[in-house]
Amino acid sequence: MKKTIILCLFLGMFSCKNYLEVKPQGQIDQEAAAGDPATAQNLVTGVYNSMWEGSMHGFSYVGMTNIASDDADKGSNADDGKANFGALDNLTMDGTINNLNDVWSGFYLGISRANQALDAVAGGALNETQKNQLIGEVRFLRAYFYFDLVRFFGGVPKIDKVLTPGEANSAAYQTKASADTIYGLIISDLEFALANVSVKGGTNTAVGRVTKGAAAGLLAKVMLYRQNFQRAYSLTDSIIRQSVGEYGLLDNYEDIWRTKGANGIESVFEVQTGVNSACNAAIASYSECQGPRAGGKYGWADLGFGFGVPSRSLLNEYEANDKREAATVIFITSAGTFLWDGFRIPSQDSVQNSYYNYKAYHSQIKEPYCGDRSRMPKNLRVLRYGEILLIHAEAALALSKSGEALDDINALRTRAGLTPLGSVDRHAIWHERRVELAMEHDRFFDLIRENELEPGLAVAAFAAHGKTFTDKNKVFPIPKAQIDLSGGSLKQNTGY
Repeated sequence: MKKTIILCLFLGMFSCKNYLEVKPQGQIDQEAAAGDPATAQNLVTGVYNSMWEGSMHGFSYVGMTNIASDDADKGSNADDGKANFGALDNLTMDGTINNLNDVWSGFYLGISRANQALDAVAGGALNETQKNQLIGEVRFLRAYFYFDLVRFFGGVPKIDKVLTPGEANSAAYQTKASADTIYGLIISDLEFALANVSVKGGTNTAVGRVTKGAAAGLLAKVMLYRQNFQRAYSLTDSIIRQSVGEYGLLDNYEDIWRTKGANGIESVFEVQTGVNSACNAAIASYSECQGPRAGGKYGWADLGFGFGVPSRSLLNEYEANDKREAATVIFITSAGTFLWDGFRIPSQDSVQNSYYNYKAYHSQIKEPYCGDRSRMPKNLRVLRYGEILLIHAEAALALSKSGEALDDINALRTRAGLTPLGSVDRHAIWHERRVELAMEHDRFFDLIRENELEPGLAVAAFAAHGKTFTDKNKVFPIPKAQIDLSGGSLKQNTGY
């Protein structure tokens, strides 16, 4: 749980010393934090840095999002990771799969840190503006953590405060709250953040911190899941109309995932990474687990484990000449493949798979790199302006504002080099969502959400990818390790 806190990534309304000198989260005295503004602020930064934990956004997260969906196959060789990642790929997992407990533990670690930080900030000697800004940031992060948990598992334990030892061992905090209850907490947290954090580019907002646009965007996404189309529309409309910050589309789609695109005009919220002396200021194994892998003749220093390779189902979704395909997929050719930075991947006879995730690639040649490929400083794009347009389009269409929906979709298609559409329906928006956000970890959840509006859609989509999808697969199984820790108070999801 100890992680060096990067404080200088979040400069702005507070002063900052060298981030390498800031104490790890686990060494901060919680009681001292209540009376020390700087220590309280460090605890907030520790919540941000919990997103580097490999168990939150790393290898297992890739498995439970991309690989479990129809966007990606397991990859690597047939036997590598077969018992866990293979089970996720085939939707045959049960509660014993280690990946489930990794992700569960990672997100609850973030929630625990958030609750600690909220206690410290609330009792700290900050003025009300500073206090509400920090509380808003942390409540946004807690909402984000719970949003992924409820999408993964459905109802989960609701822990919204620092627990005493007695409370931590009580059934009250070891049983599942309903999904509706968890969504209530998420919405409450995001509403507070929206009312209290600063706009992007504002005087008191540093690069990488939660902004009003991030709060509006994530709340809009939550409202889309809740089928509150009016609120999803108004929230995204406020971003598009520039009332909550500075947002727009980058000219070149492929630049979004390179260092020069980090925190740019298209960025709404990203997991921040960097290079420090400990080489730990990045998401553990995120780029490495998806990097091209040697195979066959070998003979080259490969880039990773080769997991989460783009699927044939995804490739078939692209229209001819869609620029997004080449920016999303590394194609291994018979003559070898040169990546954007000049790195050459050998031909198919020396590579394990035929396709890889280009969005996960981080250059060791032309981008910051500390020498450890397991800690590539690759910012994870959690929410970007392209998705804001897609949410706005879907909500606008549901409200009979088809002209606005068409404008949103055509903005994305024009950047992709495609002919604008003359009309749009729900399926056109969902198609555009898939290719625009391919391999960005939302496809599995999108299929479940779309299936609520159109029953049978998920079954058909997974069947086209060679998978059997049943009702139980709308959520993942609760990790058996967590059920055991609760003494049986935490119940398994239906069907597992």
